[in-house]
Amino acid sequence: MAEESFPRPGHNSRAVTDDEHELLAARFSDDGIYGDPTDDAVVSAGTGLSVNIRADVAASVRGHGWYSGSTPFSVAVTANATSQPRIDWVVLRLDRTDWTVTAAVVTGTPGSGAPALTQQTGDTGVYEIPLAQARILGGASSVTVTRAELYVGTRRRPCTSATRNPAPRLGEECFETDTKRVLLWDGTAWRLVYQDSGEIVLQKLVTPSWATLGDSVLEQRGRAVWLRTGGWRRLRTTLPSSSDSQLPILIPEAYQPHTRYQYWDVYVNHASTASMAHVTIYPRGDKRAGQIYLTQHVDIAHNDEIRATTMTWTV
Repeated sequence: MAEESFPRPGHNSRAVTDDEHELLAARFSDDGIYGDPTDDAVVSAGTGLSVNIRADVAASVRGHGWYSGSTPFSVAVTANATSQPRIDWVVLRLDRTDWTVTAAVVTGTPGSGAPALTQQTGDTGVYEIPLAQARILGGASSVTVTRAELYVGTRRRPCTSATRNPAPRLGEECFETDTKRVLLWDGTAWRLVYQDSGEIVLQKLVTPSWATLGDSVLEQRGRAVWLRTGGWRRLRTTLPSSSDSQLPILIPEAYQPHTRYQYWDVYVNHASTASMAHVTIYPRGDKRAGQIYLTQHVDIAHNDEIRATTMTWTV
């Protein structure tokens, strides 16, 4: 068969066959139910050996639409005459003999777990997607249903940090072209999935108490922030162990810890020895938000140095 495209005037007078429609539409939408797991179950246990399909449910299977109807209906489950439990699949099935999508039951083998779904492609055969599992004990006259709906996904939208979708769907993602961030809507808030800030050299604060020995560099990857400090030298008279002192860098608001104080150990080089000290990074919302303080230390004399260290936290 030669190369072809459709729909177009020169192809079958613009008519599209069922198999051509599937080829064209299968990726317009993911296979699955339109909705999300916070909706009511599509399948529930019915009377006796049957399952009920909820009303007003819509879905897509390989580009073919399905609607459950305005009233619930039931699908029969075969009896289990053995002594072992059996697990069946409740599925939506596209049958290419007549190109219909219907709810159906795939009967399992007692004692063998759930059967495999059939997902044939091409212009013949069937294609099944899961709705639920039905468990039937040996000789039972009823079924137990476990939810297993496959849902249509949501697309990742390009936007800016000021133009995100104001009415997002659960699981929706967006890519901010101005920040290069990927975020996901969890039903309550946008959650950061990916961000790479690149290397950010922090501004050096001017202070009479400390000299900066090198650049302090910050980088964010995803929700993790790394800070490598450049180190500082004491300029003034001895800082007594009872006093805190602000070090001359400030963490920008976007990279500050959200709620909790962050503590790290650092080395202090004295004239002839060394000691350990604590630094504290203050979180967003604190009156010292983004500031770094030397908070636990021995006496630090003129020209003593705090050497470079690496700190990390999540935002």
